[in-house]
Amino acid sequence: MARTVGRNIAAPLLFLNLVLYFILLGFASWCLDKYIHGQTHHPSFGGGNGATPFLLTFAILAAVLGIASKLAGGNHLRAWRSDSLAAAGSSSLVAWAVTALAFGFACKEISIRTGRAWRLRVVEGLIIVLMFLQLLYVLLIHAGMFSSRYGPGYRDPDYGVGAPGTEPKGTTGVTGARV
Repeated sequence: MARTVGRNIAAPLLFLNLVLYFILLGFASWCLDKYIHGQTHHPSFGGGNGATPFLLTFAILAAVLGIASKLAGGNHLRAWRSDSLAAAGSSSLVAWAVTALAFGFACKEISIRTGRAWRLRVVEGLIIVLMFLQLLYVLLIHAGMFSSRYGPGYRDPDYGVGAPGTEPKGTTGVTGARV
């Protein structure tokens, strides 16, 4: 099977996103732990502001969904078929949507500009970078919609079982059904 352009670009991007989502999960979890325990004056946490609890909650949610979507994406890159694209595409789209929501809170956190220390700034920066990288990843794995050069394609006739036109002659395509 020939490797396609989309697969060659999506594989390193998947690995980069996976690593960045793990880093985001670590930093956001640490910051949320300090926030819950009331240690808002910790030197590397810096207190934050009114958007901080929402930012940290959605950052952790985005990180967990991003990691899960990368597991489905790894399976899709291994198989590189339209049926594996369904799981990888839907989970990566949901991960991007939650990352975009966390991006909005990160922008609000930055615009308020009160008492943010370096770890909160790392969380904000990771969310901003991941929002754009995840969008690029979603576009790359869905690129087969436009040309089979970029992905497995949605109308790929090479499926065999279940594909249109693969039924043996003289059958209706429905097996085991009584009418």
